Amino acid sequence: MRIDTLTRREFLGYSSAMGVMLCIPANPLNASEADRIVWVSPRGNLEVMDDFNLWVAHEMGYFKEMNLNVVLQPGPTEALAVTKLVGQKQADMGFPSPGVLLSSIDAGIPVVLVWEMVMKQVFDFALPEDSPITKVQDLAGKKIAVASEGWRVIIDPILVEAGLDPKSVTYLPGGPQWGQMVALGRADAGLAWRGLAAQWKALGMKLKFLVGMEFSNHPSNGYAIHRDDLKDEARVDVWTRFCKANCMAYEFTRANPRAAGQITYGRFPALQEQMAPQLALDSMLELGTIYFDGDRIGKGYGYSDLESWQAYIDTVHKLGQIQNHYKAGDVVSNAFVAEANNIDKDRARAEGKAYELNDDFKDLKINYPV
Repeated sequence: MRIDTLTRREFLGYSSAMGVMLCIPANPLNASEADRIVWVSPRGNLEVMDDFNLWVAHEMGYFKEMNLNVVLQPGPTEALAVTKLVGQKQADMGFPSPGVLLSSIDAGIPVVLVWEMVMKQVFDFALPEDSPITKVQDLAGKKIAVASEGWRVIIDPILVEAGLDPKSVTYLPGGPQWGQMVALGRADAGLAWRGLAAQWKALGMKLKFLVGMEFSNHPSNGYAIHRDDLKDEARVDVWTRFCKANCMAYEFTRANPRAAGQITYGRFPALQEQMAPQLALDSMLELGTIYFDGDRIGKGYGYSDLESWQAYIDTVHKLGQIQNHYKAGDVVSNAFVAEANNIDKDRARAEGKAYELNDDFKDLKINYPV
């Protein structure tokens, strides 16, 4: 069965049949179809700390207040799956990387990124603990482990930005075990991202990392929707409400990161078996603190820097990964940012501070700035 031709109902059934978790609020709203959102992750699973903002919005009723019934799906791991699903209107929102977004648009998939989650480079390279590699340029001639061959659309632009020819590296697809390939020395490096280091550490993998933010100026993942939604007044209203709920969750989290960690951690028994609460909180904040950068620079949560995006697009076009040389405004939009940030921040922060912490989370250290 081809995932890019499934109907929405078939997609939900496909996920269930394949043993993939379908996460729906415990008491879904009796909302209209227009108010129902199917959000799809690019990771193939939801048992991570990365999506804490969505779980906080569920737990605190921010989605419910906005008359939204948000369903979270893990999605397939195939590189373009999230954009295909959105483009086919089998899902409403995906979480693609810039490389996946541009490759999708260039292939005719009608998507647009409307909510920047990570303004900085989120992708890192994992290395065996005893690796002699000290900088990204040392990857020339090396073997890089990936979950899917399609991940080259993520890595190739990073290599070009660093002055490397992508043809100088060999990609080793390893499915969900690509990280283990690196830890066991079967690959010289592997694609990773902020927040993943703590998860892999919990699994006993001995790795070190080249941190993308230290060598790359490219933007990273964001939430993407069908381009037609920008021309539909009802859908614009739905997405504005979704983004407002997201902003409320951000403010809640910044006021009490432990509470957001407790909410997310508590949803997944498998995650609790995998890592201790402190490691889970570290994993959440290693990535999550970057979600707040738009607000930190005074532009608002969800803001996309068009200059940074244009530099990325120029790189990808020069690489030949896309045939069309797009303007940044063709692929990203800040249409929802201003109104979405018009929220009661004081209330969200007060609710964060008042949230009751359990014994596992109340004394944890906050090791990243919020």
